[in-house]
Amino acid sequence: MPVHVVMPKWGLTMKEGKIVNWLINEGDPVQKGQDLFEVETEKITNVVEALADGILFQIVVPVGTVVKTGTIVALITELGETAERIEGIRMGEAPEDESPPSKTPSDKKTQTPEGKKTFVPATPAARRLAKELDIDLIRVTASGPGGRVTEKDVTRYHEEGPPPPKITPLALEMAKQAGLDITTLTGTGEEGKITQADVEKALSQEKIVAATAPAKSIPFTGMRKAVADNMYASLQQTAQLTTFTEVDVTEMVGFRDTVREEYKKDNIRISYNDIIILAVSRALKRYPIMNSTLVEDEIILHDSVNMGIAVALDDGLIVPVLRNADKKSLLEIAKEARILAGKARDGNLSMDEVTGGTFTISNVSMFQVDGLTPILKPPETGILGIGRVKEKPAVYQGEIAIRSMMFLSLTFDHRVVDGAPANAFLETAGRYLEHPNLIMS
Repeated sequence: MPVHVVMPKWGLTMKEGKIVNWLINEGDPVQKGQDLFEVETEKITNVVEALADGILFQIVVPVGTVVKTGTIVALITELGETAERIEGIRMGEAPEDESPPSKTPSDKKTQTPEGKKTFVPATPAARRLAKELDIDLIRVTASGPGGRVTEKDVTRYHEEGPPPPKITPLALEMAKQAGLDITTLTGTGEEGKITQADVEKALSQEKIVAATAPAKSIPFTGMRKAVADNMYASLQQTAQLTTFTEVDVTEMVGFRDTVREEYKKDNIRISYNDIIILAVSRALKRYPIMNSTLVEDEIILHDSVNMGIAVALDDGLIVPVLRNADKKSLLEIAKEARILAGKARDGNLSMDEVTGGTFTISNVSMFQVDGLTPILKPPETGILGIGRVKEKPAVYQGEIAIRSMMFLSLTFDHRVVDGAPANAFLETAGRYLEHPNLIMS
């Protein structure tokens, strides 16, 4: 009897998949566990393995076709067996707990040619940190002796981003009015400063290009389209509400600096995001309704906090999941979060590492952005947006003082939770960030 190979279902939110490559030709022998085909989902690209030995009798769904989970995509028969070929799209049976095993294509060993890189003078500590944070040293402004990049330079670049280019006031005003990105300009002034002539030259070149060059198009496919579809569906199918609060995180800044110094020799670097993950996971234990998922007619309250950490990629957004965040120490969170982020950038995440989240954090503090209104990641109930840390005047102990302030924005599903408990959770998370010692209580 032929074995029906079906489009698998990975996780609660997967509804369809796209066949991007058949790794076995029709008529070829196949062994159980052998890589059979690649599937692109809204989260990641996976390789599906064969469930039986035999012959790949028929490829039902060709490359490039998107079908629903459970659709029969191929037939495997025993050697010498004949079977009736399937015409058109037909649904099979794909129990969620018996989906074919998969692995990311990046699990295979690949070799890529190494390109030549420009040598940048830097201290050994700076090189180690740059490698850990995936920062190209050529982009970092050096402040060390002889033009060497120091560890402090790399840290500043990671937290503040690249310094703005040098530009004359007149040239800056001209660029602003024309909507010109000054980071794309090459300065001809003293020490590379951008001048009025540089801006005028760039504007004249833009006019020439606009008059002669055809319009550029970007295919709306793959991860970019999957993210768009998911975001649109999230807004259409949930009752989303976003609330904001501004918190004084001066103590958190000091706490981070203290922990960094303590574990400097161990090459463990604590970031704001690590502290936020710890604080939010503890707050979720006090308000379990926020650590819930809505599945059909049931609200599932989860015992553990599986924290989604949004990571921006060139072609979209992916959310790796740090499991059992509420049971981990700050150092464990720091180590695992960096591993997940690195896998996300390298395309090495497995399906288990991008599914099963119960709450998500979206952090834009690395940009000059004060706040955001994050969109829910169904079936989760909440997502917390993190703005930048900004020093500004604030009332502290009855006086005006310069304090480190941060905006938090909580988007929640009003079908699952009312405003009062959601706001209480946001207030608690903010209080933990204002007073990090409370996290340990």
